[in-house]
Amino acid sequence: MTEILSNKDGEAENPNAVEQMKTGQARRKRLFSAVQPSGTLTLGNYIGAIRNWRMLLDEYDCIYALADLHTLTVRQNPADLRRNTYALAALYIASGIDPEKCVLFVQSHVSAHAELSWILNTITYPGELQRMTQFKDKSRSHADNVNMGLMDYPVLMASDILLYGADLVPVGADQKQHIEITRDLAIRFNGRYSDTFIVPEPYIAKSGAKIMSLQDPSKKMSKSDPNPAAFISMDDSRDTIIKKFRRAVTDSDTTVRYDEEHKPGVSNLLTIYSVITGKSIGEAEAEFCGKMYGEFKTAVGEAVADVVDPIREEKNRILKDKAYLDNVFKNGAESAGRMAKRTLSKVYKRVGLVQAMP
Repeated sequence: MTEILSNKDGEAENPNAVEQMKTGQARRKRLFSAVQPSGTLTLGNYIGAIRNWRMLLDEYDCIYALADLHTLTVRQNPADLRRNTYALAALYIASGIDPEKCVLFVQSHVSAHAELSWILNTITYPGELQRMTQFKDKSRSHADNVNMGLMDYPVLMASDILLYGADLVPVGADQKQHIEITRDLAIRFNGRYSDTFIVPEPYIAKSGAKIMSLQDPSKKMSKSDPNPAAFISMDDSRDTIIKKFRRAVTDSDTTVRYDEEHKPGVSNLLTIYSVITGKSIGEAEAEFCGKMYGEFKTAVGEAVADVVDPIREEKNRILKDKAYLDNVFKNGAESAGRMAKRTLSKVYKRVGLVQAMP
């Protein structure tokens, strides 16, 4: 697991950064992201998040978390939550998120996340949280459980990010609001107590950032969709994946071309095919020029199955080795904890709390 060193100011520092300073290279930027272990992820989650994370490992110092505390804003079956946490970690690793090249940990294993949230709550205003789109949406969909954790979700997310001095946070195009409030809180704290936090920037992938439903391309692909044909689960079999794509909604036209306004279904499939195969949209359009929709949809399904199938098999293999995953969690929490403790100690000092003796 990556060892975290300290520079002369006591800041967390990756050994790669030390080597870069020796050779005269600039320090690599740090990147943080997290996903809730709330069930099976979809192809949209893979394309919009995990796939990008893998590709960022060699460019940034990456910190990735399993955001189990965030899941508690919606009622969870405890056994399912534990099982889903292991399954998500196995999926990360099977997808190429190598725990030897990044810090991979469970959010609740580092208590500083909850501790910093309390401090940030003291500079957060109720109106800011009530305006958050996710709070409004979840309040409608979970009207019987509108809890304070649901409202406070963005503050915990801000704590997740600010604890690690993240320069960049990969987000979907529809999640920029969470980064905006994180930036606001960092700037507000720095202005009130002196410079403490790095103000992060959103990192949005140039393509494939938002994958739409296969049955209603006006909606984002979601595992909570009541129609299972609308989404591709990362646990779907090869045959299931191909069948779902064959049933995907397109239009009454017969031309495979990208046009989000008039051909949202075809455009969504072209986006998926482009991201999965590495071909440009133009190359994909040329490949299917003059071909029927049935052939096009089958080809997209087969391309996706070629990617998802080996990931699913590797995930299931890793899940059988619980001792390995527990060791990943332990090493990740130790590395993340050292970084988080430095930040939290600085915050406590800034706000005037008497420091506990070691």
